[in-house]
Amino acid sequence: MFPQRLDSTLAYGIAKAMLDGFNRHYQLFRTESARAKHRFETADWHGQQRAQRERIEFYDLRVRECSNRLEREFKAGEQVMDIWQQVKLHYIGLLVNHHQPELAETFFNSVTTKILHRSYFQNDFIFVRPAVSTEYIENDEPESRPTYRSYYPGSGNVGEVLVRMVQDFGLRLPFAQLQADAALVRDAMLARLGDVRLRANFQIQVLTGLFFRNKGCYIVGKLINGFNEYPFALPLLHNREDKLVIDAVLFGEDDLLMLFSFARAYFMVDMEIPSAYVQYLRSMMPRKPRNEIYNALGLAKQGKTLFYRDFLHHLRHSSDKFRIAPGIKGMVMLVFDLPSFPYVFKVIKDFYPPPKDTTREQIKAKYQLVKQHDRVGRMADTLEYSGVGFPRERFEDELIAEIQKFAPSQLEISDRDGDGRIEVIIKHVYIERRMIPLNIYLQEAIDAGGAEPDPQGAAAFAREQIERAVIEYGNAIKDLVAANIFPGDMLWKNFGVTRHGKVVFYDYDEIEYITDCNFRQVPEPRNAEEEMSGEVWYRVGARDVFPQTFAPFLLGNPAVREAFMKHHADLLDVAFWQGQKERILEGHVFDVFPYERDKRFHPEQDK
Repeated sequence: MFPQRLDSTLAYGIAKAMLDGFNRHYQLFRTESARAKHRFETADWHGQQRAQRERIEFYDLRVRECSNRLEREFKAGEQVMDIWQQVKLHYIGLLVNHHQPELAETFFNSVTTKILHRSYFQNDFIFVRPAVSTEYIENDEPESRPTYRSYYPGSGNVGEVLVRMVQDFGLRLPFAQLQADAALVRDAMLARLGDVRLRANFQIQVLTGLFFRNKGCYIVGKLINGFNEYPFALPLLHNREDKLVIDAVLFGEDDLLMLFSFARAYFMVDMEIPSAYVQYLRSMMPRKPRNEIYNALGLAKQGKTLFYRDFLHHLRHSSDKFRIAPGIKGMVMLVFDLPSFPYVFKVIKDFYPPPKDTTREQIKAKYQLVKQHDRVGRMADTLEYSGVGFPRERFEDELIAEIQKFAPSQLEISDRDGDGRIEVIIKHVYIERRMIPLNIYLQEAIDAGGAEPDPQGAAAFAREQIERAVIEYGNAIKDLVAANIFPGDMLWKNFGVTRHGKVVFYDYDEIEYITDCNFRQVPEPRNAEEEMSGEVWYRVGARDVFPQTFAPFLLGNPAVREAFMKHHADLLDVAFWQGQKERILEGHVFDVFPYERDKRFHPEQDK
């Protein structure tokens, strides 16, 4: 029995050290998230952006620290598998009454897979499914705050209750006119309720953590009356005098989906029990997958874990095949999808035809830049995986041939688990939400507009659709510019349309910071030969950009050209780009709102 006791002591020591590593990670994560309140109060916008970038790196740093400790103190990589089975059982025991068990299980997986050979990535040694429930976790300590607070106004004091609700968050910056703003929110809430009678359970609930992102702070909650629930969010901003204002009230699932979009930077919010926040937010946005809510809260590794579980579940319950994704093929990325699954899979090719001049590492660096940057609702978030296995029988032969031709270094077809199942193994892949490519969206509208005869005003509807898409395209570019991003390749095919009609950029291999670009006017030709030349006769530097030259590539269709010149002609003017660059270099941080201008109470207060 003595050796078994030694083994148990060793296994417990490894499990305890691993949980200590996770607890250190989450404490640092919470501390940085909590500091967002002070940065908001002091208008430290550059500090907020820097903290959002740096927090993304926390997880990998803590996994590395913990793995090194386990090797140094326990020689973890040399231990037999019986020990690792005990480690997992001890770890499960340590998670009883833990407030972040699902995150701790994922941390266990990350550390374990860093130490063990892949052949041991089985149910016995990692958490393929969660072992500890996250239902009804509560912090019973007297000083702890609940996940959400409830307020019970009557029909005559909704405004006063809203004032108290906002004040309970303890923001240390005065409001310009809190009572007046609360009255605007009250009127919007009562208008949303309509003539419905206030029921016995009429209440306002708000999550007790404030949601911080860029220059905004958000109160998130529900208005409840009888059987009806109305999700809402209140954006708080600084006005010109650096006092606080409630800028709008966002209502309903669609508004919340835009606020928590996969194309926006992660929120900073101090959460003792993250699963409770996810459950509450999911009740407000039932169409949003849990993995995307974890991502939106900055818990990207947990988002990846849940996404992969959902993906495996979908594979088991579907039978269609992976195929080459519809649309124009890219020069850098090979893209495939599964028609029944709302995501696309992107693999970096092994070689790139001229004029592309890049490398695999440079492309990966661009994707990392986007991951860490403010995506302002215009750049799709990506999930990055290594060594992903797919069943071979689920791949179309044409797709296999495409990968073998353009990305052979990224492909392995084998029975790597030794169980007789042939797998397609992709060594490195990016996964992102599927959208309708903007060029296809526009072409469908153009084709519909030209149909003869014109049933029920199809041409007029098509023109409206074209105009909306072109307006959104220009707005997307201007939002990217405000975030100091130049897309590089601005062709329609590199943008997609979301289910909410938003245009989002998704081709990152040529992006640059606006401040690194040199925006130039096309020089006047010096002679007739230069004027008639079909070639560029003037010197062009590596990061020179000539906005005048965008038009021939973008505006070939008359309807598209008309809409573009009506709403976004300034994008062809070098002065627009130079002006934006100069403001960014001066330290200005632009406001980019996750809601429409017509929802705002105080647009005139913008700095």
